[in-house]
Amino acid sequence: MITNIFYYICTMIKRDISSSVLEDWDNRKAIVVLGPRQVGKTTLIQSLVKEKNVLWLNGDDPQTRLTISSANLNFLLNVVADYDVVVIDEAQRIGNIGLAIKMLVDAKLNKQFIVTGSSSLELGNQINEALTGRKWEHQLFPLSWNEIKNHYSFATAISRFEEFMIYGLYPEVVTSDKKQKVLLQLAGSYLYKDILELVNIKKPDLLMKLLNAVALQLGSEVSYNELAKILSVDRMTVVNYLDLLEKVFVIFRLYPYSTNQRNEITSKPKIYFFDNGIRNAIIGQFQHLQNRQDTGALFENFIISEKIKQLRYQGFYGKTHYWRNTQQAEIDFIEVSENEITAFEIKYSPTKKVIFSRSFTDKYHPKNKFVINKSNFWEFL
Repeated sequence: MITNIFYYICTMIKRDISSSVLEDWDNRKAIVVLGPRQVGKTTLIQSLVKEKNVLWLNGDDPQTRLTISSANLNFLLNVVADYDVVVIDEAQRIGNIGLAIKMLVDAKLNKQFIVTGSSSLELGNQINEALTGRKWEHQLFPLSWNEIKNHYSFATAISRFEEFMIYGLYPEVVTSDKKQKVLLQLAGSYLYKDILELVNIKKPDLLMKLLNAVALQLGSEVSYNELAKILSVDRMTVVNYLDLLEKVFVIFRLYPYSTNQRNEITSKPKIYFFDNGIRNAIIGQFQHLQNRQDTGALFENFIISEKIKQLRYQGFYGKTHYWRNTQQAEIDFIEVSENEITAFEIKYSPTKKVIFSRSFTDKYHPKNKFVINKSNFWEFL
């Protein structure tokens, strides 16, 4: 009964990428939807195909994996023959899935093939080469502020803002009255179990320690060498594990913007989490904002992760960065598109005075400059 209620609620929350997916519905290419587990990929696709004749193949099912991974074209043609839409859910768990989809797309069956996966690493390796020119790719993230606002009303969303800062925006967390319990389960199963199954990680304890270390450095510049020293491993191990965490949509890195000026920071990235709740679950901190030392970092992570969602859903082709020079002048977030720069300073307190660095503005002449705080953040999301 709980599952049915959860499905109904999430079905009613319209996702921002729904229209983009429907625009790519042309039966000539496969539609690929990537995103972490439990963000609503299955629910999204169910809402789009509910009135169609659909074959649903689930990669989490061992029999499906065995059957599809070893199938030839003739067998696959018979499997899909009676359906208009074929959905392959959690496709990264099915061997040779890229080749299977390629054969079906190339057969020009006038059927829509939809593929979902919770890892851009494993699924990407399987389908990128096989489906070159044969796929439309989309990414789905935890619920966005825009989706929450549109579903619940602006007034309700604003009243729950502190909750979202602490517990994040995973659909089941947003709709549950046991948020902390749900988050801890998500962090345990999806962060650790799924990642460990995905690749042959030789040091699982190290992965957990690394996650904890970057969670505590939220919004700060990260030195791979310092992390390696803290964890007593080599630098490349740290880099490889961070690459993995990024490819399974746990974290993302923001790199410094520079034109190689001698006094600009050019190498150290900042690391953010796609979801505040997952970050807080990793370090086990769910206190109210007034009792925290990291409120500013949480607000910055929330805003920047929301901007990343927004830009990716909009099909933004530019670049995103932060900027800092050796004199510690800093710009929190920068969008660069067609040689035009928009700069954002992100400060939780509306009363904090913000002055954009002249070192930055005189050099780069940003087209727009904005200050985002807790009183006006909704204007930018």
